[in-house]
Amino acid sequence: MDKIIIKTGDITKENVCVIVNAANSSLMGGGGVDGAIHRAGGAQILEACRKIRKEQYPDGLPTGEAVVTTGGSLPAKYVIHTVGPVYHQCGDNCALLLASCYINALKIAVELGCKDIAFPAISTGIYGYPKEKSAQIAYETVKDFLEERDDMKVSFVFHNNKNKEIFLKTIQEKR
Repeated sequence: MDKIIIKTGDITKENVCVIVNAANSSLMGGGGVDGAIHRAGGAQILEACRKIRKEQYPDGLPTGEAVVTTGGSLPAKYVIHTVGPVYHQCGDNCALLLASCYINALKIAVELGCKDIAFPAISTGIYGYPKEKSAQIAYETVKDFLEERDDMKVSFVFHNNKNKEIFLKTIQEKR
């Protein structure tokens, strides 16, 4: 599908309208993709996240939900923050919660008028979601969402070739 791009790179350098942050519920930055986005985007992102916590989610952003902030110093105009499920804590709801991350981020991108969005591999780092299962859910969710939108492109940006190859192999087996 030419509306879906799969590549290796640094999501903080993606020149798209919006990138997605695999955030933790505090929205205050952390490790992995979350920390990289906060470092590269600067203080504007953290300030926007503090405001969201104060005004909308004082107890933290729930798993599967998504919110948007400025892109700060990033090439992307916006950052959509979403909290993926911790695999060993989400039980029977894991797949639904992970799919919700992608769907909610895509819906916000559409509301913003963004035609291009870049995703990391949500929940596959410290949150322990199996990469093959995550790839299947991510790809199918995005593919289904894009079937009704001819004007949108989605990139999956992996920080190394090994993870990109796992994703490609998994989705090719499902085609």
